[in-house]
Amino acid sequence: MNDKIIITGARVHNLKNVDLEIPKNKMTVFCGVSGSGKSSLAFDTIFAEGQRRYIESLSPYARQFLGQMDRPDVDSIEGLSPSIAIDQKALSHNPRSTVGTLTEIYDYLRVLYARMGEVFCPQCGMKIQKLSLEEMVDRILAKAEELKQDTISVLSPVVIGRKGEYHQMLYDFLNLGFGEVRADGKIKSLHEQLILAPNKKHDIDLVVDKIYLKEDEGRIFEAVETALHHSNGLVTIIFGIDKKDIRGKNDPLTPLRDRSETEIILSSNWTCPVDDFSFPEIAPRLFSFNSPVGACPDCHGIGKEEVFGNKVCPTCNGKRLRPEALAIRINNKNIAEVTDMTIDKAYEFFEKYESKLGERDLKIAGNVIKEIKDRLKFLLEVGLNYITLGREAGTLSGGEAQRIRLASQLGSRLSNTLYVLDEPTIGLHERDIDKLLNTLRALKNLDNTILITEHDERTILEADYFVEIGPLAGKLGGEIVESCTTEKLFSKNYKSKSLTLKYLNGEMKIEVPKKRRINSNEKLKVIGAKINNLKGINVEIPLRRLVCLTGVSGSGKSTFLYDALYQNLSKIKDRRAKSIKGIKEIKGSEYLDKVVMINQSPIGRTPRSNPATYTGIFTPIRNFFESLEGARERGYTASRFSFNVEGGRCEACKGAGFNVVEMHFLPDVLVECEVCHGRRYNRETLQVKYKGKSIAEILAMTVDEAYDFFDGIYDITD
Repeated sequence: MNDKIIITGARVHNLKNVDLEIPKNKMTVFCGVSGSGKSSLAFDTIFAEGQRRYIESLSPYARQFLGQMDRPDVDSIEGLSPSIAIDQKALSHNPRSTVGTLTEIYDYLRVLYARMGEVFCPQCGMKIQKLSLEEMVDRILAKAEELKQDTISVLSPVVIGRKGEYHQMLYDFLNLGFGEVRADGKIKSLHEQLILAPNKKHDIDLVVDKIYLKEDEGRIFEAVETALHHSNGLVTIIFGIDKKDIRGKNDPLTPLRDRSETEIILSSNWTCPVDDFSFPEIAPRLFSFNSPVGACPDCHGIGKEEVFGNKVCPTCNGKRLRPEALAIRINNKNIAEVTDMTIDKAYEFFEKYESKLGERDLKIAGNVIKEIKDRLKFLLEVGLNYITLGREAGTLSGGEAQRIRLASQLGSRLSNTLYVLDEPTIGLHERDIDKLLNTLRALKNLDNTILITEHDERTILEADYFVEIGPLAGKLGGEIVESCTTEKLFSKNYKSKSLTLKYLNGEMKIEVPKKRRINSNEKLKVIGAKINNLKGINVEIPLRRLVCLTGVSGSGKSTFLYDALYQNLSKIKDRRAKSIKGIKEIKGSEYLDKVVMINQSPIGRTPRSNPATYTGIFTPIRNFFESLEGARERGYTASRFSFNVEGGRCEACKGAGFNVVEMHFLPDVLVECEVCHGRRYNRETLQVKYKGKSIAEILAMTVDEAYDFFDGIYDITD
């Protein structure tokens, strides 16, 4: 039990009382034809039992919210570790879910920007600094030393860009003992009448004190504090200007908006000294587009005008965040600009940023940057260098989603865990398979057990242990054809019934066609494709042929096939195209009647969809059941035999046959309905039978079984 997982008597789906021993802390590959029982053993038996045991280990209070999971049809499984399934299902269809949020990188980015971000006014672009009194004094002294100046003037910006005459305010300052102000860049005495145009905007700074640092350094605290009090948090410091220069006619002081290098403005709050723009509290939630504090007020953090629309929000330009969040930068980039980077560019960005930080800043941000870089590195290791952190989860392919899960698991650094993967190499270029195998090897080296259902030759060769289930599919499968180490499988003179091995060693092979279809002159021409990373390419596709489009992940294959070709061609054939997008022209569409996209997305929109409903065969089957004597006696119509409408379906599960239990930090669990036990229909509907079979039993048949069962009923068999 310490070094093996021992399965005894597995009978899930088509498995025929399977017994099997699998080594722990190794990589085991499950092979066999489609429908042989690979997934039934790996996912529905081993993984399902591991998850069920985890739930049973929780307290009774927690289990009441999760429900009871049925035990897989197996006599026993010994040596089982906590299990995690990594399949190719889409991660999320929520438009708020991105690669950054899924990998938690965005959470760390929010913390980093809240603690280390430089604040700039979103209106005028001026940098704003929030400082304590002590920090201000330290900066003033440091700046004076840098400029080699020993005198400073301390001013309080009491009016910034506002209209008015301000007679009363100036009189009040005179009564408080102040003698001078700087009005629109000129020093004026408060003992003299100061005339300001009431309809013009003015800048007025109260001259608080002039300090000779070598003699009166102690006065700086009092002067700065007084300036902050009268201006509500702002102070202006002028370096190296003595009293004689200030009162002279050729006043060297420049207006506030055009201040020189010898003048600085400091703030004790997040308020712009130019236009008085005030920031809210700069906390991680300000950078969250899922929070009303940080989300764009018009699109509410979606980035588009409509939830599932394609029109970019004009307020935030698709950045999702409010202007205050986008005005805060790190290394001159706001958080949206960082999430728009590809993974490899983002990694380079944080490498350079970290190298520039001083000792104090590293103490604050070091751990956060490390977490960000580690997660970016894991994404690079699984070959996802080309995607961006801001990419919506719903746009990821199944393979990309699976590799993101793998990267997250690498980051978790779990050990003594069982990972079950479903054909992780699907859709990968040979170069990217290398990166995937390195990732799986790293997981295994953390003392984890990895089970993979796979057909890829290189993955099979990389595995430590080989299991083939078959020999064929359905009723002709469900048996262990071979189980041994991969080394033994490929050793000389080893005799095996493995169908996979026969193809791997060349005993059987898929013949290349000796005769190919004669090439016609008909071609489809895509001219000037310029979408995403496509660089205005021209492509000719011969028609009436099988055409293969290849390239590494992120090279632009899907962009060309779906965005450039399919989207535009389908509109042309449906006569809906007012204008084509992303390309200059398509030629040759007149040779085609229609265009159909076949991709890896699920064929049904709901969990109740199945091959019978998708192909349309279920309609004649329901019509046939309506004609049966048992249905006519009860007055049942064809709708009675639909599990999608009320009447004949089981209402406890709404015709699904199971209920979904959300596991929060674990994958959702499907629990068989306790009322209908997975049959989808209520008791009365199941009483109508043909040849002793109810409608539920018909749905449980394979295509071969149903074809023989309905022999002679041509509306169904044809």
